[in-house]
Amino acid sequence: MDPHFQELLLEYAHAKKGAKLREIEKALWDRFGATRAVLVLDMSGFSLLSRRYGVVHYLSMVRRMQLTAQEVIVERGGEVVKFEADNCFAAFSDVAEAVQASIALNQTFNRINEQTADEYDIRIAIGIDYGPILLIGGPDYFGDPVNTACKLGEDTASAGEILLTQRAFEQLPPDSGITGTTLNLSMSGIEITAYKISYQPTA
Repeated sequence: MDPHFQELLLEYAHAKKGAKLREIEKALWDRFGATRAVLVLDMSGFSLLSRRYGVVHYLSMVRRMQLTAQEVIVERGGEVVKFEADNCFAAFSDVAEAVQASIALNQTFNRINEQTADEYDIRIAIGIDYGPILLIGGPDYFGDPVNTACKLGEDTASAGEILLTQRAFEQLPPDSGITGTTLNLSMSGIEITAYKISYQPTA
């Protein structure tokens, strides 16, 4: 993690006055703040696969996912911020790019799965949110859009699904051609409106 970011966090932790806290927080956002579409990809069904076929099988599948996801995301203008376990965390300048990348990711894995045995199939679930985040060298990112996209991708979406928050969906231009079904979800006790994107599973 960026040493200056860590230094400012430490200052914030020891600051006692409200004005000083606000000053440090502003410095953090001025230096590290960005507005992005956040994409979080989760590999579906891998706890079961790991138990059934072992950790080496699981790790090999994760590595295949990482290599494929990296290529697809970068080709479509995104940035892979980090990989954690069987998750991919990425950022895009706009939501339409994130959705198109998500569709391409599902279509790419579906094509690969046609040529592999079932135990080697990679199926993914994706959550997307949009808004201000702290984008940290290291690399990492933090903020409500990251948390919400993670909950959508990891905890809510099923294999093959792409879920967007309402604020992300509202960023899509009218001529994007991207459509979705409205969902009313409860996440961590909070009711939110989300959209399940419609797309062809194969290109």
